[in-house]
Amino acid sequence: MKRNLTMIPYLVWMSLFVIIPMLLIVYYAFTVTTPEGTTWTLENFSRFFEPIYLRVLWRSVALALVCTLICLFIGYPVAMIMAGNAFTRKNVVMLLFIVPMWMNFLLRTYAWLTILERNGFLNVFFSTIGLPQMNILYTNTAVVLGMVYNFLPFMVLPIYSVLSKIDKGVIEAAGDLGANSFQVFMRVIFPLSLPGVVSGITMVFMPALTTFVISRLLGGGQFTLIGNLIEQQFLVVGNWGFGSAISMVMIVVILLSMAVMSFFEDEDKEATLW
Repeated sequence: MKRNLTMIPYLVWMSLFVIIPMLLIVYYAFTVTTPEGTTWTLENFSRFFEPIYLRVLWRSVALALVCTLICLFIGYPVAMIMAGNAFTRKNVVMLLFIVPMWMNFLLRTYAWLTILERNGFLNVFFSTIGLPQMNILYTNTAVVLGMVYNFLPFMVLPIYSVLSKIDKGVIEAAGDLGANSFQVFMRVIFPLSLPGVVSGITMVFMPALTTFVISRLLGGGQFTLIGNLIEQQFLVVGNWGFGSAISMVMIVVILLSMAVMSFFEDEDKEATLW
């Protein structure tokens, strides 16, 4: 009885902030309001599959994938270095990743405006060493840089958490059996770290796919991503039905990406066992 009572606050929270908002999104996505009244329809979804909106979706997925791959290629080596026994500054490096996350997300993104602008830090540095200035701001490159900077900790920390828990005896045993460093990594370390890799990819890809602040500030409004499109439908156009339909499509895309990652994780685990 007492256990059931302790679940009431959780159920109330989930109902108010998860279940009810989701039901409202589903309702608005499948309805259209006309002077004659509200009717159930698939018009909002059919409109989304027009070429202009599919291009926005493709651009969003492409930039999110680029951001995720860059975070993985940077984050995995960093996590391995932090998890290694020879590295003694783990707490310092972890603090460098965590401290920026304490700042406001908007402020962190604004900081990149001063770095990438024409007379910003980056171009001043290029001029100092004799290189030509680069117009990065308000391009896809600036958007990707902003994404990588903001979401890199979400890749590093899960991978580091898994790598630090790997039994060092397993790695030593692989070396004793004749495996070189590359084989130890491919056959032992990487398969065992896959749960952290999958978590990191998911935690980076999802916010990168739906971000709208980074693309608005660093893209200068020239590059509309799916997050910007949803924001415009709710706050500017006032078309909640179309905005809800886009949101539902994004939920399906994210769930499919998570299912694909889970599938490959299971396949790699089976291959490792064999």
